[in-house]
Amino acid sequence: MIAGAPLDTPAFDAITLGQLRAGGGLKWRAFPDCIGAFVAEMDFGIAPPIRDALLGAVERGQVGYLSAAPLLDMATACADWQRRHHGWEIPPESIRAVPDVLGALEVVCRHYLPAGATVAVPVPCYMPFLPLLALLGHPVLQVPMLRDGGDGGGWTLDEDALEQAFAAGARMLLLCNPHNPIGKVYAREELERIAAIAARHDARVFADEIHAPLVYPGQQHVPYATVSDEAARQAITAVSASKAWNLAGLKCAQLLFTRDDDLRRWRSIGHFAGNSTATLGVVAHTAAWREGDAWLDGVLGYLHGNRELLGRMLRERLPQLGYVEPQGTYLAWLDCRALPLEMAPHLFFRRQAQVALTDGCECGQGGEGHVRLNFAMPRPLLVETVERMARAVASL
Repeated sequence: MIAGAPLDTPAFDAITLGQLRAGGGLKWRAFPDCIGAFVAEMDFGIAPPIRDALLGAVERGQVGYLSAAPLLDMATACADWQRRHHGWEIPPESIRAVPDVLGALEVVCRHYLPAGATVAVPVPCYMPFLPLLALLGHPVLQVPMLRDGGDGGGWTLDEDALEQAFAAGARMLLLCNPHNPIGKVYAREELERIAAIAARHDARVFADEIHAPLVYPGQQHVPYATVSDEAARQAITAVSASKAWNLAGLKCAQLLFTRDDDLRRWRSIGHFAGNSTATLGVVAHTAAWREGDAWLDGVLGYLHGNRELLGRMLRERLPQLGYVEPQGTYLAWLDCRALPLEMAPHLFFRRQAQVALTDGCECGQGGEGHVRLNFAMPRPLLVETVERMARAVASL
């Protein structure tokens, strides 16, 4: 990523492949002969307020152990952001720091669920969810996401299957909203139905809302915990500025507690559960939540243009691929099952098109024959990505 990329988003077009590789990140170094479209981070650099906050912290020598003051400052900034954007009034004292959202899920599994409790996971899902839950000793019941037959061609959760999963013993739903990898943004009415299903079985909900700032026009992110008092009692919510402001390597996220006994439990484990949160991550997150809106607005406009371009190019150059336009995130879920391939599609495109994509098989049941494409890249590179894929398919 390019440090200090300007808010003048047309300048994002000028970011080159060479510059991205020189940044040294996994996305552009793991497959040096490929365009990197597999890791979920953007190529648009760092917002100036965040850059300035980090430089100031380094100049002050603010790189030691965290004290209470910066943690409360970050929690206050996060609470203010939730109130401004979602109307969610949550006390800063109910917001606690953890290193990342996967770490937050591990904390919840270890300390808020019975040992060995089954977890319901909508699929396709974010790739690490299934192996992490297995590592922690929690069986998984996979709940399918269904293609909506309506004109919008969107996605719906199989609510009957969710009910069956809870009836079969699942104690928690892992709800990713906006949903990685398919980009679904859940409507309030859907969340209300999910909360009612969970209530019938006295189940918990881990609400992964890391992509909440990345929602396109016509959609509105609704925090699960705001749907009802019952949902608030069910929920433990994880958020982070890492996806929307390119901060993944700074190791910081937040757990938002909306149930009193959950917060009391945290007070006995929090020193250990949140101890690996990075000091500079807290500095960056505070600046993102407090001063990052203008930069993010520009980036969202650019991403919206990329999403429109990708949809148009797929219709024109790769009509064989199934595609539902994402309502949020910067991730596209592509159905490649109509292609006459002799290998997994991610391998085909890596070898024949020099485009590195995520293997849909890593996303659970129903991911076979699919790939995930990250379109948060400079627009000329996105054009080149689709052209390379189209030429590879034409050669079949």
